[in-house]
Amino acid sequence: MKKLRVLVALLVMIALVACNFTEELYLNDDGSGKLSISFNGSELMKQLPSTETDSTPEKAMDTLLVFKDLLREKKDSIALLSPEEQAKLKKLEPFSMRMVMNPEEKEMMLNMFSEFQDINEVNDAFNAFQSAATVGPKPGGSAKTPPMGSVEPATQVVYGFKNGTFSRTTSITDQELFKKSIDSLAGAEMFLSGSTYTFKYHFPRKVKNVNVEGATFSLDGKTMTYEVGFMDMMKTPEAIKLEVELEEN
Repeated sequence: MKKLRVLVALLVMIALVACNFTEELYLNDDGSGKLSISFNGSELMKQLPSTETDSTPEKAMDTLLVFKDLLREKKDSIALLSPEEQAKLKKLEPFSMRMVMNPEEKEMMLNMFSEFQDINEVNDAFNAFQSAATVGPKPGGSAKTPPMGSVEPATQVVYGFKNGTFSRTTSITDQELFKKSIDSLAGAEMFLSGSTYTFKYHFPRKVKNVNVEGATFSLDGKTMTYEVGFMDMMKTPEAIKLEVELEEN
């Protein structure tokens, strides 16, 4: 699982500095489309030492991980993991991830994406991204600290598209786990206070109405961009509720 170990190392590094994520959605009229979550780690790379370490490859890399293929290829190794870890890996199956890293140019980009036929069946991209940082065997059997909260997600995001209205809602599925997740962020709050989470949604028709203030739109009115504080989203996830009404055909 060499590629998977590199991915884990990169995501763990992301957890140590300010995190600026972009959740990008391309939605078609029939409810199909593509969802991705990306991280630009250029600032992170500038803070890393110039010497090679286990988590900073010496050479530039541009790798595409197709989790479905990876899970099939490594099925024997995965069978040795605990049922919990196997379940986490299974959640990654619909996704692919592109990793671009150039230590010399101090550039790093991670983009996790999945195409879908029905947005109502879309997995929570952010929770999947977090899960990617906690998979794989633990060296020496030791527990590994999850980068942004608990190993298992305490929240669930649901996407919907019906009668020309798109929605994104978040619910807390486990209050006790959610509290532990927030408590675990306390030590990193100083680093994460300047972090952002940007929603960039591309719709098949012009946006007629949106329920949040501060959203911006492209010239054709079909792309909406909305930015929130990362810590605000983590502490009060249910407050991040998006409803976008599109113009009729």
